[in-house]
Amino acid sequence: MDEDDEGAPPRLPRGRFYMTPEGEAALRAELEAMRTERHRVVEIVSWAAGNGDRSENADYKEGKRRLREIDRRLRFLSQRLESGEVVDPAAQAQRDRVFFGATVTYVNERDEERTVTIVGVDEANMAAGKISIGSPMALAMLRARVGDEVVVRTPTGPSSIEILEIRYPGPRAE
Repeated sequence: MDEDDEGAPPRLPRGRFYMTPEGEAALRAELEAMRTERHRVVEIVSWAAGNGDRSENADYKEGKRRLREIDRRLRFLSQRLESGEVVDPAAQAQRDRVFFGATVTYVNERDEERTVTIVGVDEANMAAGKISIGSPMALAMLRARVGDEVVVRTPTGPSSIEILEIRYPGPRAE
């Protein structure tokens, strides 16, 4: 990677993006749940269509609206799974630096210690300590080592953090 790319999110060819195996499993589970729900809603719409005048049939109208929502979500999930690049953080060989899937403990300028895990955009959940690889925090930490101080670009201005610990799941690769 060029030095010019230092602050940019990781680029993958053809619009692909990273996701963890857990993230992929969650998307696949949601896809299957949506397919099951679609089948149920189709049955309701068929039943409602058989009840006569569709112009004043609330079950029919609501069912058709819900089918459009489900179909939209099914298309989105299918596209995400097609374009996702599954990266298993446990397979990371270079464990002394921050890369996708790392769990990083850092201290900020107010001496507050925090731990976050860098995950795919669809997996981000601040309440669970999971940040997107495209977030300013993750971008600042990428390629850093323990003891490095990095500058995070925030809406209120630059903020400095120090990397205290880097962990990856699974056995240590030698």
